[in-house]
Amino acid sequence: MARTSKYSKPKAAAAPSGRVWQAALYVRLSREDGDKVESESILSQKAYLQDFLKGRSDLRLYQIYVDDGWSGTNFDRPQFLSMIEDIRARRVDCVIVKDLSRFGRNYIESGRYLETFFPMMRVRFISVNDHIDSYADPGSLGNMIVPMKNVMNDEYCRDISTKVRSSLNIRRSQGKFIGSFAAYGYRKDPADHNRLLIDEEAAQVVRSIYAWFLGGQSVLGIAQRLNAQGIPNPSEYKRRQGLKYRHPAGKKLDGLWPDSSVRRILRNELYTGVMVQHRNEVISYKVQISRPVEEREWIRVDGTHEAIISRETFDLAQALFARDTRTAPGKAQVGVLSGFVKCADCGRAMNRKRISQPYRDYDYYICSTFKKMKKGACTKHTIRSDRLEHVVLVTLQKQIALAVEMEELMTAIRSCEAASRSSQLLTAQLSGAEREQARIQQILLELYPDLKNGLLSQPQYLALKKQYEAQLEGLEQTIARLREQAASLAEGRPEENDFISSFTQFRNITALTREVVVALVENIYVHEDGSIDIQFHFSDSYELAAEFIENNRHLVPA
Repeated sequence: MARTSKYSKPKAAAAPSGRVWQAALYVRLSREDGDKVESESILSQKAYLQDFLKGRSDLRLYQIYVDDGWSGTNFDRPQFLSMIEDIRARRVDCVIVKDLSRFGRNYIESGRYLETFFPMMRVRFISVNDHIDSYADPGSLGNMIVPMKNVMNDEYCRDISTKVRSSLNIRRSQGKFIGSFAAYGYRKDPADHNRLLIDEEAAQVVRSIYAWFLGGQSVLGIAQRLNAQGIPNPSEYKRRQGLKYRHPAGKKLDGLWPDSSVRRILRNELYTGVMVQHRNEVISYKVQISRPVEEREWIRVDGTHEAIISRETFDLAQALFARDTRTAPGKAQVGVLSGFVKCADCGRAMNRKRISQPYRDYDYYICSTFKKMKKGACTKHTIRSDRLEHVVLVTLQKQIALAVEMEELMTAIRSCEAASRSSQLLTAQLSGAEREQARIQQILLELYPDLKNGLLSQPQYLALKKQYEAQLEGLEQTIARLREQAASLAEGRPEENDFISSFTQFRNITALTREVVVALVENIYVHEDGSIDIQFHFSDSYELAAEFIENNRHLVPA
């Protein structure tokens, strides 16, 4: 008897009853299979299955269902679902695939269809290369080989998924951009798609968004302003650039900016030149649902691309999000001091209210605890907003004047002969502080032997140790400051001081603006008696500036 070649295409036995089955040919190719040989391609699968049907009087082709570019790890594939609908409608009662891997690579779901759904719907299943025919040879489907093959197909996907994830994380840690589309404000480098370049047209919009936000406009107000100016939202902008970008809400928004897009831009650290990736991940290769990743697991790489906004600007924007900056109904601009005014007793934010009177309207602040909680939780702490803004402006002008004076003093010291005397004075002060530091360190070393020898009791030892350690800490801070001042004078430049650079940029201000408040003010505390405490940024630098001016003003000729 002649032997049959193992490479010949298997033919399932014809139906003995003469029944004709309405056959669905199912073809699938996933993205990870894209570099496979031609036998795995869509055209090859279709030709293979069509050839299988030739001369089969029991099988009549109803339709070919093709899922091109869809993973086999889940069964939410457009054409597969269409085939299932035709099965439910009794238009199809036979499913034919080239092999089990084309049907699916999730052994649990594959088994559910093969062992439950198809038998329940009286559907004949044929896998040509696996020699499976549930009607002509029922035992072929119940064989242990079938679930084992499904497990192997599943394992193949798991292995591919693990390797892909590992490769992507390596590229992320190298600072390479791996997204399909660059964030709004950037574009992919044509020579290197893993590198971002600034898209100046969109970048200018990003800069405006940050400037408007720090200038007092609400997120919703910014969105409305962008729409009023006819600026397309990020999704629409990408499409106009010729990119095949799709967003679930794209058609609904019709090119308009929602406040969520503005907020996303204001929250995105990417604009400071930091590549932040792995913020979301797919649950698994079987469950293609994205979920957020904890911030500590984000992959951040500094300096991978040119920044659109500065780190200082970004940090100020993030600080504003932590404050209560809600706007009044119908208004797009927040108050000048919105989010900065707090009750000095309970520490909670104070609410801004308006009183309408026949002769004039005015705004005032009131403690939110008193307003919202039970009686006696706090007191009113009311203060008129115009008075508060005036006090803040005057105090700011004094702070700015001090920063300007220090800047001028530093410049004068560098340009006169007294600079050398200042350097000598700093050197003498530094030497004295270092000698005192050495003395305190020696005393601390001798305390423990005195305790062991009974010269000091335990309470005395602990008290003295705490006292000298506090003195030593203060000396260390003084020495560090003096060394920095001495180095600054020796190099012929003013000492780097955030207080000076931040406050002098607003010299000669005559009106209080949101921009000034955001840049310079930390908090404003209102007491019940109407007194006000203002906490500024760089308060430590302010104290050092005042001390420096007091100690060095005499060095500059009048």
